[in-house]
Amino acid sequence: MANFDIHQIVQSLHEARLDWRLSQRRNNDANGREFPSRDALASIVETLKGVLFPMRLGPPDLRQESENFHVAHALDAALHSLLEQARLELKYSATLQNKAVPDLDADALHVTRAFGASLPDIRSLLDTDVLAAYQGDPAARSVDEVLLCYPGTLAMIHYRLAHRLYKLGLPLLARIISELAHSATGIDIHPGARIGAGFFIDHGTGVVIGETAIIGNNVRIYQAVTLGAKRFPTDAQGKLEKGNARHPVVEDDVVIYAGATILGRITLGRGAVIGGNVWLTHDVPAGAQISQAASREEGAVLAAAAAA
Repeated sequence: MANFDIHQIVQSLHEARLDWRLSQRRNNDANGREFPSRDALASIVETLKGVLFPMRLGPPDLRQESENFHVAHALDAALHSLLEQARLELKYSATLQNKAVPDLDADALHVTRAFGASLPDIRSLLDTDVLAAYQGDPAARSVDEVLLCYPGTLAMIHYRLAHRLYKLGLPLLARIISELAHSATGIDIHPGARIGAGFFIDHGTGVVIGETAIIGNNVRIYQAVTLGAKRFPTDAQGKLEKGNARHPVVEDDVVIYAGATILGRITLGRGAVIGGNVWLTHDVPAGAQISQAASREEGAVLAAAAAA
């Protein structure tokens, strides 16, 4: 029988963990879990999808006459699980910042209740996203198909839930929820981004939307679009400055076609159309149509003006 020297490996792993915790000034004497659980949050989100859309994303044997009973039972379970995850993040955040641990139970209960109360508004926003996808894609045969099949819709469910948690002061929970959708769809939406109603991501793979991006109403984007930062300023010690507005502002009714890269704190004016594979680092006026050729010409004009 093979011998893998399990005891020695376990002991070495233990020492590696202790070294890491010491270098990061972590508490080696802590009992119980210190951080939120990715698995727990995946289960919570799956339950919340059934709460928001019970007859389409809920249990397969659910009937309309028991819909409210299911929603009440599932919501209660999800919020109790979320309460514990919120408590873990608040404790972790206080420890990380060397602050006094707050009244964890009261604070966690407050944010969890606020999140629960926001679910009807989240459902209403998601309805606009689903309708935008149905109206914007000639291949969509029904809103139900959009909800059940479209990766952009799945990403937006996660984003809408995550964004609310982000606004409530739980950025780690929010980021985990966003990354669950990223792993499943290839769509990377930071929960700090601000996205208006009626947002449609068609196909979706490779889409990146940064933390400080602002997107208006009725915006449509396609696969491999990036709303990113142009540069990353550093402080006097050479460390990245965080929290600065560094991502684009996209006004209402803008369309951005596949492969476009939009960088920096620039504004795409209302109703603008950005062609495929365009690289943009400057503002676009309302109603403009930007193609690859137009983008190169404008870039040359800007470069000449800067050199003059």
